[in-house]
Amino acid sequence: MLCIGKGTIKFIGSVNLGFFPAPYFLNGYIHLEARSEESSIEIHDGVCMNNGVAITSDGPGIRIGARTLIGAHCEIIDSDFHDLHPDRRSNGKPKTARVDIGENVLIGSNVKIMKGVRIGKNAVIANSAVIMRSIPENGMAFGNPAKVGFGMAQD
Repeated sequence: MLCIGKGTIKFIGSVNLGFFPAPYFLNGYIHLEARSEESSIEIHDGVCMNNGVAITSDGPGIRIGARTLIGAHCEIIDSDFHDLHPDRRSNGKPKTARVDIGENVLIGSNVKIMKGVRIGKNAVIANSAVIMRSIPENGMAFGNPAKVGFGMAQD
């Protein structure tokens, strides 16, 4: 695991980072970066991240709620990191927006969660989904760009 940056990375409770014997344990470290002084990453109790996860805040922050499970090779970002206008890409100000992931969310492998997204509690995000819009509580998201569905099976 690598924690870097000028901002704040906070663990609230017990958090599991990396998983053995899952693939990439020996070569897929977890990257947590709070890049600027104003940026933050907050990870709550019972969160479990698989190998190769990258979480980068260069904006208002990223919060991951309790008991959330995150699959291998997921990426969560709160910034575009570059101004999108061609004349300002190297030196302009990127757009940023907070990411808030609720409690007990299941996020599959290879998922990308983009800036400004809120994922409600108990949501399920399918493998390889690209999340560009908020997902409601108990919702399911799948595809690129992700579409929302409901009706998860209950025990």
